[in-house]
Amino acid sequence: MIFKNPIIATKTTFIGEKKTLNYEAICVFAATGFFLDQDTYFKEQKALKPAHEYEMEGNTILSERPYFKWHYAPIERPLTRVVKEFADLFETIIKEQVGDKKVILPISGGLDSRTQAVALSLLGNKVHAYGYAFQDGHDETYYGKKIAKVCTFPFEDWKVPPSYLWNKIEDLAKINGCYSEFTHPRQMAFVDQYAPLGEIFSLGHWGDVLFDDMGVADDLTLDEQVEIICHKIIKKGGLELAEFLWESWKLEGNFESYLSKRVKKLVVAIDIPENANAQIRAFKSLYWANRWTNSNLSVFESVRPISVPYFDDRMCQFICTIPEKYLSGRQIQIEYLKMRMPELAKITWQDHRPFNLYHYYWDKRPYNLPFRVFDKIKNIFSKKTIERNWELQFLGETNDKKLQEWLFENESFKGFIPDEIVSAFYNQFKNKDSVTYSHPVSMLLTLSLFTKLHH
Repeated sequence: MIFKNPIIATKTTFIGEKKTLNYEAICVFAATGFFLDQDTYFKEQKALKPAHEYEMEGNTILSERPYFKWHYAPIERPLTRVVKEFADLFETIIKEQVGDKKVILPISGGLDSRTQAVALSLLGNKVHAYGYAFQDGHDETYYGKKIAKVCTFPFEDWKVPPSYLWNKIEDLAKINGCYSEFTHPRQMAFVDQYAPLGEIFSLGHWGDVLFDDMGVADDLTLDEQVEIICHKIIKKGGLELAEFLWESWKLEGNFESYLSKRVKKLVVAIDIPENANAQIRAFKSLYWANRWTNSNLSVFESVRPISVPYFDDRMCQFICTIPEKYLSGRQIQIEYLKMRMPELAKITWQDHRPFNLYHYYWDKRPYNLPFRVFDKIKNIFSKKTIERNWELQFLGETNDKKLQEWLFENESFKGFIPDEIVSAFYNQFKNKDSVTYSHPVSMLLTLSLFTKLHH
């Protein structure tokens, strides 16, 4: 059997037995929230490499070969031509992926879902859109409603409720295999509400990475790139948790050095020395998209088939031909929206409120000062709003009781991580700094579910 793993896969394919725990890999997972490269929970089990073709017999790999390597081979041409090329490719991919099916489309105030709304509207697909915001949080559906109205899509406006996680956490653990922590995939809150909306999801993941620069100088040194990547992937409190686990499991050396060496080896293998932005983008696409983003896509796929146009192999190949000067600042998507549907371009870009795609570059002093002052005054006099899902799922008496049950009363979890480590991070979260320690607590919760899943 020949298996061709996509450049960015919508799901990870595993091979090998689940036998010996891979403690080094679990430490990386604790620090970053995803497994690196081919790592899994087990030494004998590996994730198949993206952009590789495998010849397989049963559960045995007979041969493997790469069919694509990330590179930077810019073809100089005007931005208008690049935008036209993107438009043709993007709309072709979406048409092929969704066919004539009724589409379920999540819409936010950003650019990725907005580009999909344009393409689907022009292609004439039946679309049912939705958006969600945190209960007692900012109205994140405000711009989604406006976009849907211009496109004449029906729109569902949902609120992420507190404490939904505990009734769904074991189902979520089975869906994502505990390869991602449980508060990031907010879509799980509505897993029972998607099916009536349509036949296939169209998801905008990874457009913001492919069609933007990485915010670094093109001539960054290798060591500087490694430092930046490590800074990007390590979550607040994650390094501290990983170091404690590393010491408790008596692993050789120290964790931070181990992670840095691993990242450096992977960056060297990418081998795009002429452009640091392209190299970091390739790293994120190879290891972040394939091991974190796609784990959370599994929630959608548990309900309906998914299509992810920005994951398409042709889109990755296209990116390698675009000069960085056009990728920076989301120019291609912005010009696409202005070209195809100016009415959507006139709707405020959420990341640059109150400006739209025709004057978002005014989002700097002194032009944005009146809005910033007004926004600050409004925040001072308004009550604190929910900004992150863990606030709804971990804070409060009901949530705390459930959290403690999983951290301290799960028999399969006892002995896997020393009780004093679990207690220390839980107490730091409760009594010292909930923002910093929300990630470690969430990772401990994930590992608790993992032990029950594999008990």
